[in-house]
Amino acid sequence: MLPTLLALGAAVLHAAWNFAVKQSGDRFITLWAQFAVAGALALAVLLAFGELPAEGWMWAALSGLTHVPYTVLLAKAYDIGDFSLVYPIARGGGAAVAALLGVALLDDHVSTISAIGIGVMIVGLVMLSGRAPISHVLAALAVAATIATYSTIDAHGARSSGTAWYALATHVGTGVGLTMWGVSRGRLGDLRVQLRDRWQWSLPMGLASLTTYGMVVAAFRYAPVGYVTAIRECSVLIVAVLGWTVLRETAGARRFVAAAVVVTGLIVLVVGR
Repeated sequence: MLPTLLALGAAVLHAAWNFAVKQSGDRFITLWAQFAVAGALALAVLLAFGELPAEGWMWAALSGLTHVPYTVLLAKAYDIGDFSLVYPIARGGGAAVAALLGVALLDDHVSTISAIGIGVMIVGLVMLSGRAPISHVLAALAVAATIATYSTIDAHGARSSGTAWYALATHVGTGVGLTMWGVSRGRLGDLRVQLRDRWQWSLPMGLASLTTYGMVVAAFRYAPVGYVTAIRECSVLIVAVLGWTVLRETAGARRFVAAAVVVTGLIVLVVGR
């Protein structure tokens, strides 16, 4: 029961902070502030309690750099596309591509059952696309590509460092990478305004980012990774419901069914592992 509750809690938190980003004004600045706060908190914990080998920091830095295009593209996708379209395609597509990259780059094995799961996920993604503008679908797929990339990097980084502290280091890398990008774009003043005037949003969202992953890691201690991952991706269904009922997005019912197909494919994928 405990790992199930932890994974479900992580799903709710992840859906919640993405919903908050979708509802915000300047979505890039909102995401930047969130990850900057998360990175600062993670760094404080690491300096006080953690220990990570140099190789782990190298991969965490690479992950942080990869999170820059992820954040930029996610903000853009939320600017132009529906919540119930962008999030499921990004998360489901990212999981499918990450599985394939694991085979190609990390010597992971994909069984026949897992391959079927990937196929089911692709069917669900096609159903999600429906009659949506191609620009919206491509924007979500671009986010999926970045998710698959940093997921593959983090998988290798976590394995090579051999410690759970690596998860916090990735938040530090993301905060630093995004800050460097924002400063280079002349937006440091906007970040200061966000942290000063909307800290009551940025702080809990930063905490949510850290807590989400912490709950997943804690659940891994009591249940198989595949089980936890499958439950965690129930966030796709939560987002479909929010887009349908709260945001009143079109094709809500069809997207909920399509999201359910994506989650089914993910469950088959992780069971096959």
